[in-house]
Amino acid sequence: MTTATVPFACDPAQTRGRLHPEAESAFRSPFQRDRDRIIHASAFRRLKHKTQVFIEHEGDYFRTRLTHSIEVAQVARTIARHLGLNMELTEAVALAHDLGHPPFGHTGEDALGRLMAPYGGFDHNAQAIRIVTRLERHYAEWDGLNLTWETLEGIAKHNGPVLPPVPYALAEYDAVHALELDTHASAEAQVAALSDDIAYNNHDLHDGLRAELFSTDELADLPILHDCFAEVDMKYPGLNYYRRRHEALRRFFGVLVEDVIGVTEANLREIDPRTPGDVRHAERMMAQFTPALWSDLKVIRRFLFERMYRAPSVVVVRREVTQVIEELFPFYLAHPEELPRQWRKDVAEAADEVALARIVSDYIAGMTDRFALQSHDRLIGGQRNPSRERTARSS
Repeated sequence: MTTATVPFACDPAQTRGRLHPEAESAFRSPFQRDRDRIIHASAFRRLKHKTQVFIEHEGDYFRTRLTHSIEVAQVARTIARHLGLNMELTEAVALAHDLGHPPFGHTGEDALGRLMAPYGGFDHNAQAIRIVTRLERHYAEWDGLNLTWETLEGIAKHNGPVLPPVPYALAEYDAVHALELDTHASAEAQVAALSDDIAYNNHDLHDGLRAELFSTDELADLPILHDCFAEVDMKYPGLNYYRRRHEALRRFFGVLVEDVIGVTEANLREIDPRTPGDVRHAERMMAQFTPALWSDLKVIRRFLFERMYRAPSVVVVRREVTQVIEELFPFYLAHPEELPRQWRKDVAEAADEVALARIVSDYIAGMTDRFALQSHDRLIGGQRNPSRERTARSS
């Protein structure tokens, strides 16, 4: 078992436990068991066919939620090891952080958020808690995965304290197992959150290049990346374009990791925490970027927003898949008998339209991209737009 080396790391031997007490493993720590349960969860497997930016079937080389989560966990584990934190807890939060995302990425979340506004709203972090505490139904003695308090806390508030109004799904669970939503999360969860930023900033650039939404030369003009490309050109003059951009993005990746490590170490030295609670009650997040690098990243994010997230070809597909969600939701509300048999028991027990809407939201949020498209075609009909069927030029 991995042992953390700093006093403010979460110690599995001192875990606050699980909602449903159970005997501990003789050869795995509580946080290792959490990580393993997440990996074996049905919701984790479904991330394989959920999009990051591009629709999942548009090309085999683009990131999915699953590959993204694995990359986040790799970065998080590296940083946690250097800082002396508990790597298994960090990895568990990293692997679980996107479990609550519906199909079609943030486009799907935006659509579900609008549809669920009259019924308590939709938030992907809160939905992840709902999945790991209720919707995964494989164990004989409880619903969910029965994760430790520390892992649940990290999933719920790795981006910082959850301020009112608390999303319905999160408030519902917090009422029976308080996660101290008004404080920061552990250092491990904070590292997982920054690792998410590092991973998507890097791979969105890579995926945008592969989709030919912008050029290598345009990328080389951006902050941070300009120096990365210059270093590659000096060391490897005449390198072919594919290897050149890969080497530059490797360096960009390293710059972000080193920056987070340096700032986080400095922040921790400043408050000198002696317990995990000292980190949770600090006045600010410990895991951060330097202001200068964060300013440069905002320039890069604006570039990606304009050239990738709002590229005409992406906008067309966003409009199409928004329609899929907007039509599936009222259809299932009006025809709950079309839900799979294992969901109909919940429908029969639904007390009102709000409860039924939550069931429909849970079902749609769990769909993969391809299953949502197939369900829409089967239940609502209409010819699928050819743009959904195209294969990305780079595949």
